[in-house]
Amino acid sequence: QVQLVESGGGLVQAGGSLRLSCAASERTFSTYAMGWFRQAPGKEREFVAAINWSGGSTYYADFVKGRFPISRDNAKNTVYLQMNSLKPEDTAVYYCAARRSVNFGVRSQGYDYWGQGTQVTVSS
Repeated sequence: QVQLVESGGGLVQAGGSLRLSCAASERTFSTYAMGWFRQAPGKEREFVAAINWSGGSTYYADFVKGRFPISRDNAKNTVYLQMNSLKPEDTAVYYCAARRSVNFGVRSQGYDYWGQGTQVTVSS
């Protein structure tokens, strides 16, 4: 069982930045692809970004391309989401997820473990 713990959320003004972190309990973290998803009130959970096992391949939702780079440090069992140029519409609970595969997916159903989520609120 992989435990994922997100941190780094908070309240920020539009145009500001936050860095989300997701620490994994699993010592074989490097064998998992990782993803970030978000869910705003009244909306379905949506894909944000994903990264493969090595960090050599990434994929982004169109609405975050160029703003939210994803990265990972396998030595620290941690994946990051650097959130830049934040907009009020980025307000949501952000979740990290682990997939038992070296390659990532974009559907939430393809992920096996989830964190508890961290709130990101962007004020206008």
